[in-house]
Amino acid sequence: MNDENIDVLVIGAGPSGCVAASYLHTQGFKVKVVEKNLFPRFVIGESLLPRCMDHFEEVGLLECLKTEQFEVKSGARFLKGKKVCNFDFSKKHTQGWDWTWQVPRADFDMALTNELIRKGVDIAFEKEVIAIGFEGAISKTTMRDKEGNESIVTAKYVIDSSGYGRVLPRLLDLEKPSELPKHSSIFTHVEDIRRPEGTEGTLITFDVIDTETWLWVIPFSNGVTSIGYVGPTEYLDSFEGDATEKLQQMLQRSDYFYDRFKDVDFLFEPVFIKNYSKSVKQLYGKGYVLTGNSAEFLDPVFSSGVTFATESSLLAAKLVTKELQGKNVDWEQEYTEYIKGGVNVFASYVKEWYTGNLQKLFFHRPENPEVKRQICAVLAGYVWDTTNPFVTKHDRAIRAFAHLIDMESEQEKI
Repeated sequence: MNDENIDVLVIGAGPSGCVAASYLHTQGFKVKVVEKNLFPRFVIGESLLPRCMDHFEEVGLLECLKTEQFEVKSGARFLKGKKVCNFDFSKKHTQGWDWTWQVPRADFDMALTNELIRKGVDIAFEKEVIAIGFEGAISKTTMRDKEGNESIVTAKYVIDSSGYGRVLPRLLDLEKPSELPKHSSIFTHVEDIRRPEGTEGTLITFDVIDTETWLWVIPFSNGVTSIGYVGPTEYLDSFEGDATEKLQQMLQRSDYFYDRFKDVDFLFEPVFIKNYSKSVKQLYGKGYVLTGNSAEFLDPVFSSGVTFATESSLLAAKLVTKELQGKNVDWEQEYTEYIKGGVNVFASYVKEWYTGNLQKLFFHRPENPEVKRQICAVLAGYVWDTTNPFVTKHDRAIRAFAHLIDMESEQEKI
């Protein structure tokens, strides 16, 4: 069994792991990234938010992504019957990036790992973490390769960026049920042979079928489009047949998109993820920290996954750097409270989306331009901006405005 001694072990080579590893590498630490899969590989999380562009730029990964010419995402469109709500990221309360990308994650993640390897970061693909033990802050992580060979890595710190794999939450018994309703999703890719010309063919769209069910449509620059249906788990289970037959039936409920995608072959058997929202008991411990989906996954309706992944991993890498340099770190205040602050904002938006209150704000006419700018900043990922009332009062503002809309509707009936 081969032993290896390093400064920081990063579990997972997705955006979260790459951002953390890139930052730590520039700080002069000996970093190793271990990844269970062989890249390129399919994974969900294909719609980014402008906030994560700050992270890629700060750690030197932005330029390699620009060369890939991914589809530019300058906003998002929400449909409900004949009602339309468009958000333009250039018209938001918080200063920051006005655009981001819609990306096939296989290509996106491959571009990131290729750049890290070019910079000299050690990435071990097809190695699965099967056990971990701690002596104080020092960890000994056991890994197994595809041939069954085991090896041990000794590290001063472990950053778990394993995403849906949730390695440390499983191994250290940190899993906790999410407080969000039980929803599931089913999704695939299609060759978008009837894609409209111009802007219409590039727009990321959320087609609201009813209050709790909706369809995502995410066009990529390579002619492929990601389509996915989201709804209560019990409802999605009610459709008969295999995954392909289920999704084909669900598509019939979209008046706007059915003609575009009917009879189009799916590029792979649709993936069905049940009860996808996740949580954990704690975000850190002596010698380790959880980032991204390893820590918390909310809901795909506002595309927050990758942004939380990169926000948390960059912050984690900075705090690990401080600690390894002998400086004091208050992990509860500097990490947990900060990350949970943003998570709680988005969680409020997810909850109020499914109550219907947020949908009232989206589709109410006439629009309130200032309210829309404030909500747009949240949808762009700037959920830590305390100058935004829809951040600081996230647990009350949406309900309050929805109540005003209801009162207005009642007055109109009189």
